Amino acid sequence: MRRIVVVGASAAGLAAAETLRREGYDGTLTLVGDEPHAPYDRPPLSKQLLSAEWDTDRLTLRSPAHLDGLDLDLRLGTAATGLDLRECEVRLADGDTVPYDALVVATGVRPRRLPGEGAHVLRTLDDALTLRERLTPGTRLVVVGAGFLGAEAAAVAWRLGAEVTLLEPAPVPLAHAVGAEVGAVLSRAHRDHGVDLRAGVTVTEVTEDGVRLADGEVVEADEVLVAVGSLPNTEWLAGSGLAVGDGVLCDRYCEAAKNVYAAGDVARWYNPLFGASMRIEHRTNAAEQGMAVARNLLAAEPAARRPFAPVPYFWSDQYDMKVQAYGHLRGHDEVTVVDGDLAERRFVAVYRTGDRVTGALAVGMPPKAIRQWRQAIASGADRSETFPPEIPVAVEEVDHGGTAARPVA
Repeated sequence: MRRIVVVGASAAGLAAAETLRREGYDGTLTLVGDEPHAPYDRPPLSKQLLSAEWDTDRLTLRSPAHLDGLDLDLRLGTAATGLDLRECEVRLADGDTVPYDALVVATGVRPRRLPGEGAHVLRTLDDALTLRERLTPGTRLVVVGAGFLGAEAAAVAWRLGAEVTLLEPAPVPLAHAVGAEVGAVLSRAHRDHGVDLRAGVTVTEVTEDGVRLADGEVVEADEVLVAVGSLPNTEWLAGSGLAVGDGVLCDRYCEAAKNVYAAGDVARWYNPLFGASMRIEHRTNAAEQGMAVARNLLAAEPAARRPFAPVPYFWSDQYDMKVQAYGHLRGHDEVTVVDGDLAERRFVAVYRTGDRVTGALAVGMPPKAIRQWRQAIASGADRSETFPPEIPVAVEEVDHGGTAARPVA
């Protein structure tokens, strides 16, 4: 294997390239990126960079000297436009064709957009810098989507003195991911800080004056940020024969076809720890998956490969709240508060799916308060092992037939 191509010069792609070199690969290693920037970190875009606490230099993942040391065939500012599985070639936007013996797809995602012109999105360094220039005190900002990205941006804009309206179609923001009670706690933080959070409203288009709602109302704004989710960047794979469906479809080893692997936000793989196919848009997962893919790609024989079975981790900073979570929280059956108090926005909540613990989320707690739950998730501990009946807990049992949960204790 003398030619390996990694398409995607972000956290997952860089982790794959570094691991290949660290594990002894000394052949040609091409790293393709559609942005002109060297690989950089994305989570600070909606936090430290947007707030101007950091300069752009702090986002760079590796120094120029480090990248030079990897001896990369670095193709920045050039998107991949096609893949030929039969000929083992990647086509680039500049007309070049790059052959490979093995390929890593790490092309990430792009923001969903709404009809109309003029709205901001927040995915790239340039996106964040453009929005930052507009967030002056008194600016009327409408944020469409109260997920983690929209919530973080709203919190930063409020701190910068903007008048923030946060619009969310769900009755309780983030309830689908973290449960209705926890979602309500995070929502109250916005209202407590003076953000106009409106739940259960649908935005149909961006207008010259702001945004239009499904009932015809126009919410006026000087600037609009659309944060309504992402789409995996798989269009360049059309006609290649590679299976795609909400991401590049992979097995437990993250292999999508012979000698073709995927990593990061674009990869949908089978996680044997949870017995589920998943695609995760979190920074930690991107790096871990990139490393795992590189090792599996270099395995001397198929039996030497290891399934990628992580306990996913993510974090979010909003106002004075630090949110941290381990595991697979979506689709849970029950949420149990095992430490702290929801009303004080300082607690640890544990998530059960079936008979096992599948997730844990902490707000305003030290890392060690939630870190202990990672092992319970990784080991497949059941509810009886982790919630002794003598511990008083608040329980939320989820009704999957409706849109909300009902407190039962």
